[in-house]
Formats: sequence, structure tokens, C-alpha cells
Amino acid sequence: MIKAFLFDLDGVIVDTAIYHYQAWKQMANGLGYDISEEFNEKLKGVSRMESLDIILAHGGVELSEEEKLSLATQKNENYLNLVSKMSPADILPGVTDFFAQVKQAHIKTALGSVSKNAKLILESIGMLNDFDSIIDGNKIAKGKPDPEVFLNGAQELGVSPEECLVFEDAVAGVEAGKKGGMKVVGIGKKEVLTEADIVFENLVGVDIDDLLAKVNLA
Repeated sequence: MIKAFLFDLDGVIVDTAIYHYQAWKQMANGLGYDISEEFNEKLKGVSRMESLDIILAHGGVELSEEEKLSLATQKNENYLNLVSKMSPADILPGVTDFFAQVKQAHIKTALGSVSKNAKLILESIGMLNDFDSIIDGNKIAKGKPDPEVFLNGAQELGVSPEECLVFEDAVAGVEAGKKGGMKVVGIGKKEVLTEADIVFENLVGVDIDDLLAKVNLA
């Protein structure tokens, strides 16, 4: 029986991918090359330092750890400047109605995000109090596809992994949920999120009772 829902942030609750892309692109441009939106898809669900390594490898750039930390800090400052302007209007379609159902059903909720800025974003969009537990990049040692972020969420909620349903838009996140022994709802395209137990384009019109019935049959 599912007792808890664990949500990724980017691509499920809000879409900050464009802000990440703009900040990473600005950094790459400063190093003398560019990254495309298509390339940016590789960074979904990946931690900041891992994303930096992927981008540097793409440009054939080698830097010291100190230089990488400096770049990552500058990128984050650019990103925070962009997301600080977010509001409830940035919540993705269907999310508000779905969370109203979650509250009515008394289902426990946790955020499972590798972002170290998750609380800032939730505060900006007015959803900080919608989660019983928040596991972000400040609380984990390993990024997705390692299941640590979701296992920690289950632990804080006092439920077993088998009692959790993960909501994810990224392949790495789906893999993390499955590795943690959880059922996973993919948010996005079925042809991309092939390992998810069930996939919706978004949360618009998703009924909790119908969802749980389908997941139990998956």
C-alpha cells in the first residue's frame, strides 16, 4: 500500500531547466564555447558538480578543483538571480490541484531533489509547506541515479521504500527510484521514461485513486 509520495522538483513541480541552461550557457560562453538546449538535456537530474564536469568535458577544458568550485559558485549565483524572480505562476499545470487531492487523502509527501536551492524555489512559488520532508542537495552525498535522495525521504517520513511512489521527469531520477525499490510515475514522454511504472505528460487531470489503482497493477 502506498503511504507516501516523493517528488522531484525540476520538471515535476516547476520547470527551472531554462534557468539552469541560461546560467550554464553563460559559463560555457565565458570559457569560449557554447552548449545547446539539446545538450542541456544530459544535465537533467544531475548534480551541480557532475553537470560542470560534463560541460567541461564537452568543451575539452581541464581545470583544477579550485577553479571548478569557483565556476560552479558563479553559475549558481547567476541561476539564483534568475529563480529569485519565480512566483506561484511558475508552478507547472496540474500540480496545485493534484496537491489538493494529496492533502485530502492524507498522503505523506517529501521532496527528493539534488538541487541545493530547492527550499528557495519552494518558498518563491509558495509551496514550502506542502512537503512533510525536504531532501535536497544539502542532505545527500550522492546524486541520482543513486537512490540516496529517495531513501532518505522515505526514512524521514517513517515509511518503507515499498510504500513510496516517486514522481520523476528524468531518466536518472526514474532509475534512482527503481533502485530504491519504489514504484515510479514518469512525468514526460513514454518513449523516454521507459523504466517508469506509469507515465503522464503532466499532472493535469490525474486522479489519485485512479493513479494508485494503475500503479498497483503495474
